[in-house]
Amino acid sequence: MYKSLIAAALLASPAYAAGLEIDIAGEANGTIVIDLFEDVAPLHVAQITAIAEAGDYDNVVFHRVIDGFMAQTGDVENGVMGADMSRAGTGGSDLGNIPAEFSDLPFERGVVGMARSQDPDSANSQFFIMFEPGYFLNGQYTVVGEVTEGMEIVDAIKRGAGANGAVIGAPDVMAAVRVVE
Repeated sequence: MYKSLIAAALLASPAYAAGLEIDIAGEANGTIVIDLFEDVAPLHVAQITAIAEAGDYDNVVFHRVIDGFMAQTGDVENGVMGADMSRAGTGGSDLGNIPAEFSDLPFERGVVGMARSQDPDSANSQFFIMFEPGYFLNGQYTVVGEVTEGMEIVDAIKRGAGANGAVIGAPDVMAAVRVVE
């Protein structure tokens, strides 16, 4: 019931946006453009755009970056630049979790997917951008969009260390995130 109320509230919000412009700062510097797939994952896109419109993605770090795999960001609770980075990746927004919206779209280079825990219905605010194809994710994670400009900026994001890709030292950050039509 709670998830239905969240979905209804998000769908009643202003019309879906076509995408995001994200200014990246750190080792990578520049702007990336993401086309959001509102027809594939309407609940996820509504939540992402609501968080972006509220300014909550601004100054959120890329906390998990695995070379040859993906760069993860979007922890608006514990991943804000200047906070205790030991908790980055453990939080979400106050909007509640979103039920999975799996599709047949493959996880190719540049695809944006929603991060989640082991529960398929636990996506909230965190998302990741693929450096390379990750077909083992197909049908297991929600595809929400793809990078249409600035993939060279994504490629330059500071890499993490170890198997979990935790970024040591100063991580790259989403300095500003704008919803674009």
